Amino acid sequence: MLTTILEAAGQIASPVEESIRQAELRLNSLTKPPGSLGRLEALAVRLAGISARPQPEYTKRTVVVMAADHGVCCEGVSAFPQEVTLQMAHNFLGGGAGVNVLARQAGAEVKLVDIGMNGEIEHPLLVNRKIRRGTDNMAQGPAMSREDAGRTVLAGVQIAQEAVKSGTDIFVTGEMGIGNTTASAAVLCALEGLSAEAAVGRGTGIDDERLARKTVVVERALRVNRPDAADPLDVLAKVGGLEIAGLAGLILGAAALQTPVILDGFISGAAAMVATALAPEARAYLIASHVSGEQGHKLMLERLGLEPLLDLGLRLGEGTGGVLCLHLIEAVCRIMSEMATFESAGISGAAEA
Repeated sequence: MLTTILEAAGQIASPVEESIRQAELRLNSLTKPPGSLGRLEALAVRLAGISARPQPEYTKRTVVVMAADHGVCCEGVSAFPQEVTLQMAHNFLGGGAGVNVLARQAGAEVKLVDIGMNGEIEHPLLVNRKIRRGTDNMAQGPAMSREDAGRTVLAGVQIAQEAVKSGTDIFVTGEMGIGNTTASAAVLCALEGLSAEAAVGRGTGIDDERLARKTVVVERALRVNRPDAADPLDVLAKVGGLEIAGLAGLILGAAALQTPVILDGFISGAAAMVATALAPEARAYLIASHVSGEQGHKLMLERLGLEPLLDLGLRLGEGTGGVLCLHLIEAVCRIMSEMATFESAGISGAAEA
């Protein structure tokens, strides 16, 4: 199945060095002291290499929100009941969720994908790629079969390919699924050998008693399933989630098509860890939008070697932090295309030492 996934995604090339070099030259020719735009300059260079264009622009921005349910909800790990996943899906489709509002402001399209909700919705805007109706309770056994995990990753790859074919030139990862911070924490523990206490956070805002229960549930899931850290599909199948698997596939598919992926928060981080475990080359195509208020997210970003652009204490998910980052992407693109050079403005450059 791993071979099938990587073949379907395609070969992931390294960022284009010539585009990186040209972007650096362009930045140093602009009417500013070298490096004075700080990390925005580093972002400009990264985007140039990813997109193979010294002055990239991103006109079709797509937020892919993967929606799925989790059997582990029956363990009382969330402040909200499982049916909220389906209810929120209607909210997304109606344009009323937080990510819808922020996406409209950023000029992005929100694409809701049913990758595994425990219910049915008929709506013209819904992308139905349901693999199964939610996962099983990972505290009692595997969340899903290895075959289902692989099929879900492949579905994510195909969604990326279809979107790029339709004009998408940058992705934001989003998700919806009550219980998904529990699965994401378990994935982090399994892949990195961390304790549940280090990875488990408050998710939807649970109290201390429920947090303690959630931690015990993750510990039990790891003990019962014994996921193999060297086998990312085994980790996904045993303690993961369908939206995590789908986003992992989206990352692989986008990276193979030289399309940048803006990661949102904790669940997106879990997907990125799986994707880069499957294909380490995919990391070069990832941009960390923010560091979440969920305690394990900082650890994820450290493991991925990614530095977040924002730190706003966000923990809503949905892709909200990723969409906010689109404004920084737009700013970088405008700097590269609209800012005058010393030569064009007739301004003297820095004096030679």
